[in-house]
Amino acid sequence: MKHFHRTHISPDAVLAVADAFFPTIGLTPTAAAHRSRSWQGVVGTPEVLETLTITVKMEGGHYTFVEAHSTAQGESRLDRNVKKFFVQLHKQVDHRHASSAAY
Repeated sequence: MKHFHRTHISPDAVLAVADAFFPTIGLTPTAAAHRSRSWQGVVGTPEVLETLTITVKMEGGHYTFVEAHSTAQGESRLDRNVKKFFVQLHKQVDHRHASSAAY
């Protein structure tokens, strides 16, 4: 699955949040580059090894475009955690933001 998010925070700050967030859900870093990170691990059931890659780039001069690509099929637990990561990025911009369930 591919997900994307646009934010006002810098690419370096996005990667710092990613470096702190993804190991907490059981992923192990596998690669780190100037504007991307990769992790691998088992998240949820069935216990299948999944890979996640985050890339960031400046867009339009003042936005950071964040793209997440996972090897998970369908709406997996990893994909839901990617969405939680995007909420963490939003909280970096607006500290008053409270996530709520959308039904």
